[in-house]
Amino acid sequence: MKDKKPDNVVFNEEQGKYDAALKPYATNVGAPVIKMENLAPWKNKGVGMVNAAITAEYEEIRQRYQNLQERFEYNNLVYSAKFSFQPLVGNTYHLYKNKKDEPFLSILTPEECNFDHMGSFRLGSDYVWEKLEL
Repeated sequence: MKDKKPDNVVFNEEQGKYDAALKPYATNVGAPVIKMENLAPWKNKGVGMVNAAITAEYEEIRQRYQNLQERFEYNNLVYSAKFSFQPLVGNTYHLYKNKKDEPFLSILTPEECNFDHMGSFRLGSDYVWEKLEL
């Protein structure tokens, strides 16, 4: 029978060495107590912050999508309207409805005619119509 070490000595018999420093727990009476910290508050704070950031990013993307969809609808409306001239980039034009409820594009301002005004638009250099707030 081999020499048995006292209980307060940490000796690994399989490896033949002292390994108290490698243990995941306290190995003597004077060692500090190892406690598992409660990580739930930290996790909850992290989850809350991530959820808030993702929600904000989602709302930003949703708003950008709505703006893009609105721009698409305005461009579709203007390009499908009747007009007998070639619009120039950078100029402002006005969209109206005629008596047959058909949209048409005009250079006349709302003060200069009595048709149903649908909006004013400026043709950008990328040929995208931008709705103007007058």
